[in-house]
Amino acid sequence: MSTLQLSIVHRLPQNYRWLAGFAGSRVEPIPQNGAAGDNSLVALKLLSPDGDSAWPVMQKLSQALSDIAVHSSVLECEGEPCLFVNRQDEFAATCRLKNCGVAIAEPFSGNNPF
Repeated sequence: MSTLQLSIVHRLPQNYRWLAGFAGSRVEPIPQNGAAGDNSLVALKLLSPDGDSAWPVMQKLSQALSDIAVHSSVLECEGEPCLFVNRQDEFAATCRLKNCGVAIAEPFSGNNPF
């Protein structure tokens, strides 16, 4: 898993759901005014590396999650491979990835009081 130690991912801001009739293979964003529900998905996008080299890295991340029985799918979203996990598994997934040496980019506000 040494290649994972050079990986940086971040969570896309919106929630997703499986596209009707395409569970496991296609997703659609949940409208912001829609209810996320228990079947919503979160997407993790790779920041580094990018391009064609991102696909095998994302597959390795998915494998790392399957090792702890967290189901995930690697699908194209916004032109890049993204790792989709159930929203209720998000914390277990990010914890596992951190333990494998993956950096998780956290959102921040520019309103720093310091």
